[in-house]
Amino acid sequence: MSKEDKKIIITGSAGFIGSNVHKALNDRGFTNIYVVDDLNDDRKKKHLDNLKYQKYFDKKVFLNSLNDIQDVELIIHLGACTDTTVQDEAYFKENNIDYSKKIFKYCFEKNVRLIYASSAATYGGGEMGFDDNERNLKPLNLYGYSKYWFDEFILNSPNKPSQWVGLKFFNVYGPNEDHKEKMASMIYQGFQQIKRTGKVKLFKSYRSDYKDGGQERDFIYVKDIVSVILFFLDHPKQSGIFNVGTGKARTYLDLSNSIFRARGMEPNVEFIEMPENIRDKFQYSTQANISKLQAAGYDKPFVELEEGIRDYVQTYLVDGEAN
Repeated sequence: MSKEDKKIIITGSAGFIGSNVHKALNDRGFTNIYVVDDLNDDRKKKHLDNLKYQKYFDKKVFLNSLNDIQDVELIIHLGACTDTTVQDEAYFKENNIDYSKKIFKYCFEKNVRLIYASSAATYGGGEMGFDDNERNLKPLNLYGYSKYWFDEFILNSPNKPSQWVGLKFFNVYGPNEDHKEKMASMIYQGFQQIKRTGKVKLFKSYRSDYKDGGQERDFIYVKDIVSVILFFLDHPKQSGIFNVGTGKARTYLDLSNSIFRARGMEPNVEFIEMPENIRDKFQYSTQANISKLQAAGYDKPFVELEEGIRDYVQTYLVDGEAN
């Protein structure tokens, strides 16, 4: 089947990661793409402006049309509610779990390959580490639980598609996250803070083993996320759940200093009190164990934090001032 004939469905195609994946597929010559998303936000509509695709489905009607779509090669399922502050369990069940189960069922019955977004939020506070073979996890919020429950559903399913790949994304940053607002990366948030006030605000530490600004995350550039997804597109015999991070934790202070340097400014950081309602749920360090991904054959080096922030800020944010 040629690239022109291969039919690929991308849920969340107008979103942050989805639009970047969509562009990469277009760059490879794939245009027979079905877009699934909610386009009530004009910022998301803009993400599709320069992309090529065959058909758009509103996410609310997509499942009713799914069984009528024939000759699908692959579904890249990235659409979900990613707001970690939402407390509506019924909404997460319907939007993140049941929705995903229906897509999984379709993929098995129609022999369609499936690559889907899981999340590092499944690891909770990290007490059990960040090993993608670990099953006994305790997420800290409903979003994390929704991803964990779906991962477990797939792992326990006796019948699976020919390829099924769950990707536990760590802290992703990069172009086209403008619509995510409070859930956008700290790089985007920091850029906006500098634009408004000339400084970046970071939470103080409430643990003696971490200095203020020394809290760590495994920050990964969205271009690396795209590269991993394309790897699994090219390796249809690889299945499983994989961490997708750089394997290297970096501090929030490293992050904020890099934003200032990318703007040609001296760092100006203010440490503020963390809201009491999140202090007992705050992760002080995340770092992906990526040995399973590497064992699957992925061997490209990941973009260093300073390089990724410089590219993101200077190529995508400064010219348009991240409007």
